[in-house]
Amino acid sequence: MAPPDVPDASRPLSALPSPAARLAAFAAIVVGGFAGGLIGYTLVKLQCDGDCGLPLGIGMLTGTLIAAGGMSVVAVLVLRALGEWREIEHREALGGDGRRR
Repeated sequence: MAPPDVPDASRPLSALPSPAARLAAFAAIVVGGFAGGLIGYTLVKLQCDGDCGLPLGIGMLTGTLIAAGGMSVVAVLVLRALGEWREIEHREALGGDGRRR
């Protein structure tokens, strides 16, 4: 039986990130969007006097979309890097010529 840290050679290597990594990426996007919405809301609130319902909503929506979009780019890059890292570890575990060490 192979040690747990050595990938199973009979199972093909998948580029799909683990469910925990995908959940962490989703949570990071949600938190980033929330923070961006708060920043957008506060930025408009500091500059607006009187009835500011619509501008506050637009500022919050804009901040949310920009921050969540930026975090989604970061999350995709991190998940791809994790996949490449796993592929390199798999290749090293098999040896440079593809045979198990």
